Amino acid sequence: MSRPTVRSAVRRGSPQLRLRVGFLVIAIVLSVFAARLVQLQGVDPGSYAAMAAAEGSVTVTLPSARGEILDRDGQPLAETVDGLMVIADPALTSEKAPQIARFLAKRLHVDYIKTLDRLRVEGSRYQYVARQVPASLASDVVNDAEDKGFDGLFTERDPLRVYPGGDVAANLIGFLGTPGADGSARALAGLEASFNHYLAGKDGQARYQVGAGQEIPLGDNTITPAVNGHDLHLTIDRDMQWYTQRVLQQTVEGAGGDSGVAVVMDSRTGELLSVADYPSYDASRPQDFTDHKDLFKSAALTDVYEPGSVEKVLTLSSLIDAGLATDRTRLTVPPELDRQDHPIHDYWEHGTLHLTLAGVLAKSSNIGTVIAADQFKRGQLRSYLTRFGLGKRTGIGIGGETKGILPSGSAWTDQVDDRIAFGQSVSVNAIQMAAAVNTIANGGVRIDPSLVEGHATLDDGTEIGSDDATEHRVVSADAAHQTMLMMERVLDPDAGVAPLAAVPGYRVAGKTGTAQEVSSDCGCYNGLTVSFAGFAPADDPRFTIYVVVHNPRPGSGGGSTAGPAFSKLMSYALRRYGVPPTGTQPSRLPVEW
Repeated sequence: MSRPTVRSAVRRGSPQLRLRVGFLVIAIVLSVFAARLVQLQGVDPGSYAAMAAAEGSVTVTLPSARGEILDRDGQPLAETVDGLMVIADPALTSEKAPQIARFLAKRLHVDYIKTLDRLRVEGSRYQYVARQVPASLASDVVNDAEDKGFDGLFTERDPLRVYPGGDVAANLIGFLGTPGADGSARALAGLEASFNHYLAGKDGQARYQVGAGQEIPLGDNTITPAVNGHDLHLTIDRDMQWYTQRVLQQTVEGAGGDSGVAVVMDSRTGELLSVADYPSYDASRPQDFTDHKDLFKSAALTDVYEPGSVEKVLTLSSLIDAGLATDRTRLTVPPELDRQDHPIHDYWEHGTLHLTLAGVLAKSSNIGTVIAADQFKRGQLRSYLTRFGLGKRTGIGIGGETKGILPSGSAWTDQVDDRIAFGQSVSVNAIQMAAAVNTIANGGVRIDPSLVEGHATLDDGTEIGSDDATEHRVVSADAAHQTMLMMERVLDPDAGVAPLAAVPGYRVAGKTGTAQEVSSDCGCYNGLTVSFAGFAPADDPRFTIYVVVHNPRPGSGGGSTAGPAFSKLMSYALRRYGVPPTGTQPSRLPVEW
């Protein structure tokens, strides 16, 4: 009998095999768990923790309040009032999303497609539909939606921007556009745009955990408070601004003009009490003026023109300061002055005249001014005009300001030199020119014009405002005084050309301006710009006012058109601020010899 063969392998199904396989499986599972643990705790713990927290959390925007824009007395020109945000709960709105989106698009003028998407966001319980909705409208929309069986709409507080004055200072203030995709409104013009970051503040947020659609009382709740924007205080006097705009409108329309500007400045501080443009727009209804977007700016800063004879104030005061003339310097003025390429004329026909320098200014003689300016050395007049502020921006804080045109180098020819002396071949903006004339009112010291009271920060980081205004001497106090006496003769009915600019009971110094207007269509002269600039009381100035009318009907002049508007504005300013007459006698400087 043979013996059975002995097998070395373990029998299938034996306990040892099962044990080895089991240990192998356990080792593999533990390795996977270990690797996952390393990933979670060592490699990328933050993102996974955030994902876990977000699974059951809701984030709510806490809107900040935009700073107000206030006049010099604290009266609001732009303010933030209570409004409401319309919110949707997609868990409740998704079923009827198309119907609800059409309803909201019609009532709130929101985009249908974007609203439809928001109403259908899966896993979300909070989507805003519209921001900064007037409270009454938002409440009506939500109530009407409930009546129609549209569930899931509710409201939360969301401040709303309003402009209580309508068109008052709209050219300066600007406005906000419709809130964008991130819910924030875009600043589209004026100070709202230039100081957007300063005014806007920063929205906060509240983040809380939810379960079954409800906030978990003891959950992880985090609140980042909203930071409200800064208020912007202006030098503008709201009532003075309103009155200036009305007088300017009447003046432009009465003269059949295309447009105009008017500036009222505190002579001592350079603070702007009013800056009016006509035509303008209503900042509370900018959508009504979308076909005239050129109105969404301040023409007093962005539009340039030739100042005409108002510039003679700068030319003649510079001559006196340089010791090249006095207010009594005698000049022989011929009927015509042959110069280079074109003879120079006065606006009226005359024979040979014997005028003093005061007479040249009082009668606004181009010929007399050019003859007097011949005393300047080459480059001397340009140097003075630069110190008066021509050819550079005032920097008062509104975007789009032009620096004007003051020729230099080879562009300053002999012909240009003659024309600039009486206000042509040089371009300015209205505030620039008002500040230049105010230099004479301020005793020969130019002070930067200011629109912002105190100081504030532009979006580019520049600090501006009345606290940061600088000043520098342009002409001597004596030269400024002599020029003031000459400017008084401009309003004298027996000697000057602008008796209609007078203010009864007060001494007034002023100067008319009439200049040909350059057309952008042809690059040639086409139409006129008429103006009047002055200050009062002449011997103790409180206010400097400048009125400009573009393209009035033929026959209009600075004295007859802008002069009466100046008189109304100056009279109002003197009464409003209780400025008494000085009680002194006006200038009797001789105008002829």
